[in-house]
Amino acid sequence: MPNNFSVGADKSIKIYRCINTLYLMSVKAADPAKLIQQAAKALEEEKDIAPPSWAKFVKTGMHKERPPEQKNWWHIRAASILRKLAINQPLGLTKFRKLYGGRKNRGHKPEHKYPASGNILRKILQQLEKAGYVKTEKGKGRMLTAKGKQFLKACQQAN
Repeated sequence: MPNNFSVGADKSIKIYRCINTLYLMSVKAADPAKLIQQAAKALEEEKDIAPPSWAKFVKTGMHKERPPEQKNWWHIRAASILRKLAINQPLGLTKFRKLYGGRKNRGHKPEHKYPASGNILRKILQQLEKAGYVKTEKGKGRMLTAKGKQFLKACQQAN
């Protein structure tokens, strides 16, 4: 635990940083696969987070050859977005497209990196905002709310 508890005008700021650091360490220390699967199961029960009708036909980016095979891939991606926001916030849509993008096989030509689909990520972020897990900071990007942090903490402790 960091030893920066000093008495003074900025005492509350330093305590907040310490608590925030402990939360971040707990999310980082958790097994990502287990945390994402547990969060995806919990998100399936949320009525605000549901895949649109077109979700079973689309690829997740132009670098992919086929659509996802998992039935609950929408909820898995939403849980993954929540985890990424817990580790690195604030994040904007462009950064998410870069994080979820990949290399495209172009035959005998050299591979190039392509960003992920922005529409899928945008819809998931909008649904997470509607559920109250994420908020938008003007000019900065999306950030986790207190409800989102509690949700991830509960999913981590369920493992």
